[in-house]
Amino acid sequence: MKQEILVNVTPREVRAALVENGMLQEIVIERASRRGLISNIYNGRVSRVLPGMQAAFIDIGLERTAFLHASDIVNDSASTLGARNGEPNIRDLVTEGGQLLVQVLKDPLGTKGARLTTHITIPSRYLVMLPKGSGIGISARIEDEAERERLRTLMDSIITTPTKAGYIVRTAAEGASLEALHADMLFLQKLWEAIEEAAAKAGPGELVYEDLALPLRVLRDLFGPEVERVRVDSSQEFERMKEFAGRFMPHLAPKIELYSEDRPLFDLYNIEDEIDRALNRKVPLKSGGYVIFDQTEAMTTIDVNTGAYVGHRNLEETIFRTNLEAAVVIARQLRLRNLGGIIIIDFIDMVEEEHRHQVLQTLTARLASDHAKTQIMSVSPLGLVEMTRKRNRESLEHVLCQPCPSCEGRGFVKSPETVCYEIFREILRQHRQFDFQELLVLARPDVIERLLDEESASVAELEVLTGKPIRLQSEAMYAPDQFDVVLM
Repeated sequence: MKQEILVNVTPREVRAALVENGMLQEIVIERASRRGLISNIYNGRVSRVLPGMQAAFIDIGLERTAFLHASDIVNDSASTLGARNGEPNIRDLVTEGGQLLVQVLKDPLGTKGARLTTHITIPSRYLVMLPKGSGIGISARIEDEAERERLRTLMDSIITTPTKAGYIVRTAAEGASLEALHADMLFLQKLWEAIEEAAAKAGPGELVYEDLALPLRVLRDLFGPEVERVRVDSSQEFERMKEFAGRFMPHLAPKIELYSEDRPLFDLYNIEDEIDRALNRKVPLKSGGYVIFDQTEAMTTIDVNTGAYVGHRNLEETIFRTNLEAAVVIARQLRLRNLGGIIIIDFIDMVEEEHRHQVLQTLTARLASDHAKTQIMSVSPLGLVEMTRKRNRESLEHVLCQPCPSCEGRGFVKSPETVCYEIFREILRQHRQFDFQELLVLARPDVIERLLDEESASVAELEVLTGKPIRLQSEAMYAPDQFDVVLM
């Protein structure tokens, strides 16, 4: 599996792409005007406590207050007075006006504020430090039992004295040496001491610690042995990345390359075209079928259709082949579009149980390399596949797009015929209420064209009914369903 990481830098935007076997798998975009907040640590002030929701709203200096649930609060007290389902009452954990150190779990999404936790985690290359935790955990993605035991033994030998902090060994630590793990641990301990000092001086709602910029986060989180090279088109970022890699992953530093050719880096790999296609609802399949993606605030729905694919054997075989191909495409598109939350997939109905099992198995296998946690349920009685994908940041569509000003995000606009009939009703309303010499109708060109053509007889009838002339004027800047009836 050949992987490359591409980093494109412009003055106000940085984009990082993960390319696997020549095909774009993930794209992360960070803009100066709206940098991601995940992993940032703030000195939060409790602005409101909601006992009914077992949650609190926290002011961290953003436009919208952030959300903190009782389950995300470290409970240092052994008291469970007022506990509900084993969970302490929120009023026992926080008080309005109080301050506490919080970390962002999820960026603000849509109308929702950021999601917070007091379970602070600080990642490095090989380890994640849990300052308020304990024990040692090994990433579930490291499946080799011998390697898991080796890493646990190394960690036990490093932690020679009792420590209040816990550690998780990351997937990138597979094959790491004792020295590398020890250096990571010392770095994390010094970083946490610096964060504690900054927190003591910070005022309410102030930023205490900001996560690494995107180019460095890419190296920390995505750069591994399977990555053959990292190409960056900015000499300044190239130097920063080389310095960071030299400090934390010296054996991988030679793989970082500066791209200085005239042709844009993303154009070289057709990344721009892939991003444009990832914004379309419809994704064609090579067989002739297609997949439709509809993203809403509540969930994402995915519909698979055979389209022009007719197969060569029988209907069941045609459906099975289409669903298999769709499963591969869906897994890639979920990562590329960064779709999260509840996802419902409507595969084409399959009669044979074995076919359903193979399609589900293919989807699961393709999502195994996804960095976001996914959970897939079996096919429901209605033939739907229900799954969840952890959503930390906004989807590609939400980052790059905004609601259509014409339809205001509904995804549809009134037809010219409907607008014509609304104009007729408005003319009759004006005729009954006011005196006038003539009427002027202003609307979009396609609406005016219909009034002059298919609806010309209706316009003439209204002129007879009102006894007044009706003038029509085209306004190209009007929205599709916008019009005005002006009394003259």
